[in-house]
Amino acid sequence: MLRLEGVSKRFGGVVATDRVSLEVAAREVHALIGPNGAGKTTLVGLISGALATDGGEILFEEKNITGMKQHDRVRSGLARSYQVTSIFRKLSVLDNLALAVQARSGSSFSFWRPLEKETGLFDEALSLLKEIGLEGKKSHPASTLAHGEQRALEVGLALATRPRLVLLDEPMAGMGPEESRRMIELIERIRAGVTVLLVEHDMDAVFRLADRISVMVDGRLIATDAPEKIRTNPEVRRAYLGDEALA
Repeated sequence: MLRLEGVSKRFGGVVATDRVSLEVAAREVHALIGPNGAGKTTLVGLISGALATDGGEILFEEKNITGMKQHDRVRSGLARSYQVTSIFRKLSVLDNLALAVQARSGSSFSFWRPLEKETGLFDEALSLLKEIGLEGKKSHPASTLAHGEQRALEVGLALATRPRLVLLDEPMAGMGPEESRRMIELIERIRAGVTVLLVEHDMDAVFRLADRISVMVDGRLIATDAPEKIRTNPEVRRAYLGDEALA
């Protein structure tokens, strides 16, 4: 579904990604891990179109999207969540999702019109609300949600674009154990219908969710393999996970 060939990005004299080649198969959860500063978020920015590459090619479903604008990538079926939660904080949870559905569908949705005038739009938003587990919070302003709930809402906004591939950038950042458990359950639910590229530091979540794991260190991809092989890979142990994390 996604193929990177020699993708590079520099910021001045700093090489953030160094000729990275990577493949993500359809319907897999592919985790991208590595220490802070390894280049993971830069790579996600390059895939999503938020950043321009300095070299290499990005292919999505065998179509070269290297020079494609970010909004065109979304329309093509590639969506992203961010490390810093990005939602419409003053709007209700349901209106957040309805607005995202409207942006994709081109509906004439207006917040000044009665809700029943946009039945199809809100039916889809309500379905997404159930999928992300926030049915009981539909009328709440997004700003009043707990941190984990806001992260779930952001995943819902990405899903509203009907992606075939979703990039989740540290969705469990800042979460406690219970919030992390709910996010893991959400990713397990959505994986049946969408391919996931997951950037995450929570190794328990990574090894539970991932079909394959790629490891980045200093802008380079040092390994891609099944979770159990990554767990015992000597180079990965030395560079990132350590013996204690693998006990």
